[in-house]
Amino acid sequence: MKIIVESGATKTAWRAISVEGNMTEVLTPGLSPTCLDAEYISDIVRKAVPALNPDGKRVEQIVFYGAGLVSEESAASLRSCLEMWCPFASVEFHSDILAAARALFGDGSGVAVILGTGSNSCLWENGKAVSTIRTGGFILGDEGSGAVLGKMFLSDYIKGLVPEPLKNMFDKEYGLDYASIVTRVYRQEAPSRFLASFARFIMDNKENEYAAGLVRRNIRDFMERVLVRYGESRIGVVGAFGVACMEELIEIGQEYGLEFVRFVQSPADELVKYHGI
Repeated sequence: MKIIVESGATKTAWRAISVEGNMTEVLTPGLSPTCLDAEYISDIVRKAVPALNPDGKRVEQIVFYGAGLVSEESAASLRSCLEMWCPFASVEFHSDILAAARALFGDGSGVAVILGTGSNSCLWENGKAVSTIRTGGFILGDEGSGAVLGKMFLSDYIKGLVPEPLKNMFDKEYGLDYASIVTRVYRQEAPSRFLASFARFIMDNKENEYAAGLVRRNIRDFMERVLVRYGESRIGVVGAFGVACMEELIEIGQEYGLEFVRFVQSPADELVKYHGI
């Protein structure tokens, strides 16, 4: 049995493929080791692996693509958990942007983009990553992402800059005050996931001029600070938030000479194909 894992900040898609070619799928919360402690990660893995492999078949290989895997050290807690449950498996770790590039372009070329809770990108040429512009996470970067869109909105909200009709709708739906917002962002786990949770509200209210402007400003920042610097016009996008922004990306991209050639909501199934499983 082989296991392919594709993990973002919000959710993790697990695919187990048996020797006979049967596939089992499990979805769990995201497993970004830069934002989560070892105990939380262990609890997720403890539930996911038995669900993928209820008959206890021998797992030969695990390929894990994930956000926040910036070094071998950052993957250490994940590795120990996976090796505990799959002691005979070889375990590979790769970045989420490698997953996106392989899913979007395979052995071809283009700029691979992740637009989900966070954002990431790389220049991909003939099946290899040539260069990347560091994302910096939701505090230092992540332009174009759901978390940054949520951060932009909440920053305006706490300063009283959100137009009254939209503010009233937000208050009715979420009932948050300043103290609870600050606590969730600065004192609790997975703040980027919390911020990104408001992207849906903003996208659902794009008929409001203010909300539409936020979406477009977030996309322009990503294009100006990241995409145009690659010098490549062909762009592919992975991520549910990117798919939700498809119309704006294509329209605004034309202003910058960018052609969005492919959108993939989740790369997990494409990665199974890529690995020839």
